[in-house]
Amino acid sequence: MSESRVLVTGASGFVGSALVAKLLADDRFIPVSAIRGLSRGVLPVGHISYDLESGISVEALQGIDTIVHAAARVHVMEGSGSDDLEAFRRANVEGTLRLARSAVQAGVRRFIFISSIKVNGEHTSPGKPFTSSDLPAPVDAYGVSKSEAEQALRALALCTGLEVVIIRPPLVYGPGVKANFERMLGWVYSGVPLPFGSISNKRSLVALDNLLDLIVLCIQHSAAPGNTFLVSDGEDLSTTQLLRCVAQSLGVRSTILPVPQRILSMCFILMGKRALATRLCGSLQVDISDTREQLGWTPPVKVQQALDAVARHYQGTKKR
Repeated sequence: MSESRVLVTGASGFVGSALVAKLLADDRFIPVSAIRGLSRGVLPVGHISYDLESGISVEALQGIDTIVHAAARVHVMEGSGSDDLEAFRRANVEGTLRLARSAVQAGVRRFIFISSIKVNGEHTSPGKPFTSSDLPAPVDAYGVSKSEAEQALRALALCTGLEVVIIRPPLVYGPGVKANFERMLGWVYSGVPLPFGSISNKRSLVALDNLLDLIVLCIQHSAAPGNTFLVSDGEDLSTTQLLRCVAQSLGVRSTILPVPQRILSMCFILMGKRALATRLCGSLQVDISDTREQLGWTPPVKVQQALDAVARHYQGTKKR
């Protein structure tokens, strides 16, 4: 079987860099990294310059079989603190469509779009997880832009035959994770008492290794094109359970105080932190049964195993 040339956009990011490393270790693929600001020129295993708003030339995409589009404008990009919807649209909608059109012209066969569960919404009701067939209900500018990008890609696929695959992950964690997850690691590692011991919500997360496993499967699986796949670890946790699992992985004694969830949520809201209250106290579950059935896929890594890897990396950085 011949090797498949795969272009990964956002190859310097958390997901993109790990995906390139995984593809390099798999002799079925020749990865090509698309990283912002590099000089142009495709190499067998190399880099091409890519910017969300200027795109990639058709010439640079010649010989590429599959594009995994992991680059995106997230909440804050370099040089900007704006969450303006038009800025998100320029990068995540127009930039994605520009790349996909160039892919069609270059003869690229498949386009895998890393979207977001935010297309479905911000929270779920008890016992009613998000499904891939739900009507989109994005709340913030990022979610809206991802939803609009999905729609544009589906329309392009109908007109051109480009094989579009959409993957919507929830929060992705793994070794080197940043932002809120890294802060949570710091809280637990420090041993500071945390008032999150009575939270009974359910949240779906996805370990980086599980997401990468699904992406690689979608590169070649014949049933992938034309579908939207939700992804998670398949093990939903409450905030309380997650903190206890993290403490176990870090090998520290956790001090998690049982403050009633309603009181905790009200305190955050009064402090003007409603979004944080939703993340800590609200539920966000995804149903991955369609992904399992259509692709025959099962998350290969268990939550505690994934958290152990995160903890080892985190503790290693603290010892330097």
